[in-house]
Amino acid sequence: MDIPVAWSVVLIVTAAWNLLIWPRFWQRIAADPRSRDANGRATKFLTVHTVLIAVSLTLALAVGVLGLLTLF
Repeated sequence: MDIPVAWSVVLIVTAAWNLLIWPRFWQRIAADPRSRDANGRATKFLTVHTVLIAVSLTLALAVGVLGLLTLF
């Protein structure tokens, strides 16, 4: 089954968008006062967002690879 080039480009652009946005979001989360408790330990707020960002970046890489593979 041939995948049109346009769909490959959509996958690559989607991956690039996510790879650009999530690290910036991580910076904001890490600097947020809710990320650490009074003793400097990570809170659930930080843990949950770390997992969400890690999953999103992993999916972005997978989508980017898929986009590149279907392009050729």
